[in-house]
Formats: sequence, C-alpha cells, structure tokens
Amino acid sequence: MAARNTARKRAFQILFEGDQRGADVLTVLADWVRHARSDTRQPPVSEYTMELVEGYAERAKRIDELIAQYSVGWTLDRMPVVDRNILRLGAYELIWVDATPDAVVLDEMVQLAKEFSTDESPAFVNGLLGRLKDLKSSLRRDES
Repeated sequence: MAARNTARKRAFQILFEGDQRGADVLTVLADWVRHARSDTRQPPVSEYTMELVEGYAERAKRIDELIAQYSVGWTLDRMPVVDRNILRLGAYELIWVDATPDAVVLDEMVQLAKEFSTDESPAFVNGLLGRLKDLKSSLRRDES
C-alpha cells in the first residue's frame, strides 16, 4: 500500500498547490504530469493520484459545502490551507471511493496532517472526517 500512500500525498500536494496559486487543480495536475514526462528526475504521476485529483475536481463545490457545514467553529477560508486540502482529499476518497476502507482514509489523512500541519490538526482532521464517515450514506443519497 506504499504506492497508494504516495499517491495520496502527491494528490494532496497538487490540491495544496492549486489552492495556494489560485489555480484549477486539473491545470496543476497537467503541469505535474508534463513536468514528470519532460524531467527524468521527477517521478511519474500515478494513475491513483490522477483519479483522486480528478474526482475531487468533479465534486469540489459539494466537498467544500460539506466541510463548511460540518466543521465546528471554522469557516473554510479561515482553515489552515494544509488542513483544508487534506480535508478536501479525505472527503472525496471517504465518500466517493468505495474501494478504500473508511479506516484507511481516516488514518492516511491524519498521517498527512501529522506530517504537514500543526499539532492540533490531526485531531481536527480526524474529527471532521469521522463525522462525514458517519453521514456517508445520507451524503451520497443527497447528491443523487
């Protein structure tokens, strides 16, 4: 599963870069793919990374609505950029990627928060994604 872990980390980095630059994540993804093809020192962008970024992009508006609705005491624009993008990636994979067990998604996103964010972030990420996990079936029904 190390390949999936790496794919998630790269997808997070692409979402983060898009957020920081104010750029569309699909444009950032295309830049990463193009850069990896033209520079042999850069690892290729995996299929799973592309699937995660494209899936998030397809549902970005709904994902941001869910994060804003269920985060207690935080508006989306007040959240640390790292946390916001970990939550975006986690919400997409948790709610719409059936092949990944919920516990794996939560653990992976908490690990990203530990690696890239503040000491308080892992608990925040775990709590919010845990709430979305509990509501997963109704959230998917609401989308139909």
